Amino acid sequence: MNPSLKDWAGQVVWLVGASTGIGRATAARLHAAGAHVVVSARNAAALQAFAQQHPGSEALPLDATDRDATRAAAQGIVERRGRLDVVVYCAGTYRAMRATEFDLDVALQHQQVNYVGALHLLDAVLPVLLKQGRGHLSLVGSVAGYRGLPQALAYGPTKAALINLAETLYLDLHPRGIGVSVVNPGFVETPLTAQNAFHMPALITPEEAADEILRGWRRGSFEIHFPKRFTLWLKALQMLAYRPYFAAVRRSTGL
Repeated sequence: MNPSLKDWAGQVVWLVGASTGIGRATAARLHAAGAHVVVSARNAAALQAFAQQHPGSEALPLDATDRDATRAAAQGIVERRGRLDVVVYCAGTYRAMRATEFDLDVALQHQQVNYVGALHLLDAVLPVLLKQGRGHLSLVGSVAGYRGLPQALAYGPTKAALINLAETLYLDLHPRGIGVSVVNPGFVETPLTAQNAFHMPALITPEEAADEILRGWRRGSFEIHFPKRFTLWLKALQMLAYRPYFAAVRRSTGL
């Protein structure tokens, strides 16, 4: 569905949300494969530590919820490197929430970081990619965006929006030579999931997630979901009508 991404030598890859977790692990894998990696996030100290540990990479602190700053960051990369080959939006925030504990401020923060930040990135990079007539956009969603799940009241809708956004982008950009992919992980061991008090089935490490992402890009996949022993079960649930779906979720989660 997409051109295979397998020769990373010299490729300019910008990862937004790469100070910890999946973003950082993916950046490390790409650096090892020979890419010129630009890592962005709000945590400048973590980015500098990554750059010191991965010589040749570039730390570019950024708050993706700042539209003008995101535009300026993209412009700076293109001025320094001449192009953008792959752009990855993996910034995200997460807090478990149920309707009985609804917090509007928290819900809106999820919207700004998880979804609006992705729109800011598109605003900054789409003109560059369209002018180049090549490149690849990848958005990190979640299996929580497949269907409604308990405790995902703030998080799930933002990831559902990212999945829909990626699908629409693919339809528009594939004919123009630009690849689009969406990454939908299950549970990954990160600072965000560490707050969960419930059992997380099929929990994997960020490094395992990064390996799955690179395999998916190499295959030219549109959707990259993992681990399959968990995500395929959720995909099966997608096919159910609402009555059996709600019953199945209640049985499996006890909520």
